[in-house]
Amino acid sequence: MAKDALKSVDLYINRELSWLEFNDRVLREGLNTELPLLERAKFLAIVSSNLDEFFMVRVAGLMQQRAAGVRRRDFSGLSPAAQLTRISDRVHAMVAEQSEGVAAVLGLLADERLSVLSRQQWNDAQRERLAKHFAREILPILTPLAVQDLDPIPLLPGLQLYVAVLLRRNGKGAAEADRRKIAVVPVPTQLRRFVPLPAEEGAQFALLEDVIADNAALAFPGCEIVAATCFRITRDADVDVRDDDAGDLLHAIEEAVLARRRRAAVRLEIVAGANRHVRKWLTGWLGVRNEDIYEIDGMLDATALWQLAGLEGFDKLRSPDWPPQPPRDLIGCDDLWEAVQDHDVLLFHPYESFDPVIQLLEQAAADPDVLAIKQTLYRTSGDSPIVRALERAGQSGKEVTVLVELKARFDEARNINWARRLEDAGCHVIYGIANYKTHSKALLIVRRESGRIRRYAHLATGNYNDKTARLYSDLGLLTCDRDIATDVAAFFNLLTGYSETVGWSKLTIAPTGLRQRFIDLIEREIQVSTADSPGLIRAKVNSLQDAEIIRALYRASQAGVKVQLNVRGICCLRPGIKGFSDNIEVTSIIDRFLEHARIFHFRNGGHEEVYLGSADWMRRNLSRRLEILFPIIDRNLRRRVIDILDTFLADNVKARRLRPDGVYELVVRSGPKIRAQEKLYREAVEAFRLSEKSAPQFRPIERPKEA
Repeated sequence: MAKDALKSVDLYINRELSWLEFNDRVLREGLNTELPLLERAKFLAIVSSNLDEFFMVRVAGLMQQRAAGVRRRDFSGLSPAAQLTRISDRVHAMVAEQSEGVAAVLGLLADERLSVLSRQQWNDAQRERLAKHFAREILPILTPLAVQDLDPIPLLPGLQLYVAVLLRRNGKGAAEADRRKIAVVPVPTQLRRFVPLPAEEGAQFALLEDVIADNAALAFPGCEIVAATCFRITRDADVDVRDDDAGDLLHAIEEAVLARRRRAAVRLEIVAGANRHVRKWLTGWLGVRNEDIYEIDGMLDATALWQLAGLEGFDKLRSPDWPPQPPRDLIGCDDLWEAVQDHDVLLFHPYESFDPVIQLLEQAAADPDVLAIKQTLYRTSGDSPIVRALERAGQSGKEVTVLVELKARFDEARNINWARRLEDAGCHVIYGIANYKTHSKALLIVRRESGRIRRYAHLATGNYNDKTARLYSDLGLLTCDRDIATDVAAFFNLLTGYSETVGWSKLTIAPTGLRQRFIDLIEREIQVSTADSPGLIRAKVNSLQDAEIIRALYRASQAGVKVQLNVRGICCLRPGIKGFSDNIEVTSIIDRFLEHARIFHFRNGGHEEVYLGSADWMRRNLSRRLEILFPIIDRNLRRRVIDILDTFLADNVKARRLRPDGVYELVVRSGPKIRAQEKLYREAVEAFRLSEKSAPQFRPIERPKEA
């Protein structure tokens, strides 16, 4: 078959439309009546936060291309303008369904005595109480903006709620049109979205924007309130920072964060049935098209549902907690240094605790035998114990080198803060390699032991973030393997001093060799595959978009290699197309934990190889980021990772299968129900339980009873 046939637009799914199908799978969980109500609320909130980022980055980029007259089509055959049309149609339908879901969940929560009351539901006593609360707690911090009388119109930052008020000024003699003005009241972000109301049992709330709208007359004395409309703007946030041109990258990133507030509007969300005059003015002022306007029948910005989901006293409306278990490879180990010297350690979060990583850093910071610590930080938590440990190590005089990736989108402000703190503590802070993001997850500790130097390495698929380690499904490896540790040391030298890559023993690094390494592994599987013993390629990734990888997988399928993919989000490959992808199956799992691990398994004619890594099969990861792929060498750990992959691929409860037309459907398999995340958690619990049982029991010998 001709190679050009693999470039047919019919073989590829558009990246943006595939992402929207991922967000639809999140929405399905929010609409899932089998889930507890507050779990459904979380998923409905995630749908909104996902869409926020999608519009700020992906839609904004397409709008820039359309404005520049770009007509180049992607590999699925769609131009930027065509993509925007398809996106608008899909998102409008999604938002309508989400709004219905939010209304349904809020209605059911009211039945459980957790109520969010609309303005129409307030009784006289509640309205009076809220009016007093407004005058006392809200009005003093409001900043009403007479936008039509101000030139230029004040900047309205994106992702904030606003109440647009149509005023009629009192007085005679002026024409009606001159007496009608529009003002905008920003809803204060420092106040909680849900305003509590007295309740005999349970909890009752009013929405903050409703309280402001209902009492807007107090903010505009001498004016009549004709209408009050809530709206929200999303702005282009894809600010480009060219670090090779920036004299002070830290300052450049700070400027870029501020610049987001000034970027063009890419979406207007407004309550359904809004005043026609206000809607027309907003549309003209923001310069948005009708297709960029989203009327919400209900509550704007459903991300606020996270506040309800975290309320105390409603545990029965949540799923039972799954506390992380002690890592099975460390059970019974009192000394981390000795444990890692003895054997490689696999950490599987959040089923197993992230604490050993934190403990290792804390011990390294305090250990006089530790000479140096080197680490990459891409995203970390708000009050990070990782950063605190690195600070202590720097302050104690150890050689501490930290790469803080300032360009981790939407975490720039936090990373700027960590960079300054670490510099103040005496750490060497590196901001990455020009033109590339450093997305790898690596830690190296250099320790003097019995007159010799030993290196300890930690490599992972997820970030050094103690908070997300409770929410994201990731794998990590602790090892003293000489070859791996030497490669990790060379990787840090690449980041901090060398301009050229070196030869690698066990690691593969993007952007220099990772794509080709994956293609070589796929091609090798084709070569060793036979009719009697067909090859097998299995992978678990967040996204699959790279055209060269997809074509290699198509070639493998055509050669009879079985390909099983578990792809959480974007998948641009079409499985099940006769003659091209007959042997490829793609599933996706959306469950209580965010699937984040990257696992790669090649049968290799019976000599199985397993790799973990920080990179997805995305063009950006393989071409424009510094990433690490590392092998699982220990036979027992390799078998364990394969078992984990088996479990994900066997899921028939939360898994959905990708059809050739780009639509996902629930997996239907005969046999027992397997929910991968639940099974993996129960296995972690059981491993710890059995370890406790097998621990030696010391019982004192009692005095024999006399006959």
